[in-house]
Amino acid sequence: MNDATPPADSPRVPRGKPRNPAELVRSLARKDFFEQYPAVDFGPVVALIAAYEEEANIGEVLDKMPSDVDGLRVTPLVVVDGGEDGTEVEVRRRGVYCCALPINMGHGVALKIGYELAVDSGAWYIVTLDADGQNDPQEMKALLEPLISGEADFVIGSRTLGVDHTTDRMRKAGVRFFGLVISKLIHNRLTDTSNGYRALKSQVLRDVTLEQTQYQTAELIISAGMHGWRIVDRPITWYPRASGITKKGTNLLFGVNYARVVLGTWRRERRRQGTRSIAPVNRVSHPRPERQFPPRGHGLRRRRPEGTV
Repeated sequence: MNDATPPADSPRVPRGKPRNPAELVRSLARKDFFEQYPAVDFGPVVALIAAYEEEANIGEVLDKMPSDVDGLRVTPLVVVDGGEDGTEVEVRRRGVYCCALPINMGHGVALKIGYELAVDSGAWYIVTLDADGQNDPQEMKALLEPLISGEADFVIGSRTLGVDHTTDRMRKAGVRFFGLVISKLIHNRLTDTSNGYRALKSQVLRDVTLEQTQYQTAELIISAGMHGWRIVDRPITWYPRASGITKKGTNLLFGVNYARVVLGTWRRERRRQGTRSIAPVNRVSHPRPERQFPPRGHGLRRRRPEGTV
């Protein structure tokens, strides 16, 4: 990690009275993070992992992380979402950036804090993946290629298009069902809308609204899609979790809660747009100007040129 002096526009811990517990935890986590790492040196690609009691799995995931993709340096960032095991110890032992929350707040809150740290510290692209070993970090290149080439703004890994080594038929049926539902809502054909292995341009995160503590994948996809960002999917391999049990609950509970988030997010976004329908995604122009990235292989851009997001 680079120990150079942090830029003048480096993110600051917000002052004032927190509006809710999540805001308080966010403030404490940011404060602790920048005290731990006063000279943050993220590469253009941030590999973000939200981990809750994954001591037995997180180490192997980090050990498989590529150091760069297509000449762009990859920086792992793990947000440890509370817990009582040694997840944080395993992360810090490997010299990886670690933001530890004092209590468990939920996967969505942990990811949101990680997104904020990555965006504020200058990341161009953010890749999220699971801490339980279900995703192969070496497949990150396939998710980033459409972003780097300018083909898309948001890429979702698809176990439907790829290979799914799990055996839960009901979960597989749910993946296909929600893929059809969300595709219909945002007018964009996607095959796996509950997959946490995804990559997106940092600009997308400035445009979307993220309020869910769990099941944030649906909220992120619907919000981004209804803002006109180009979303595509790419085949990936899906493995059974390396060890331990899922934190998502039973299939029925997951399905009910996921449906609630899907419907609630769609209603919220449509209400904010003030319209009954949205245009097909291939007819929507970019809502924001594209950032002009430096040539491949360059390090982190500290300051944004005028006229960019």
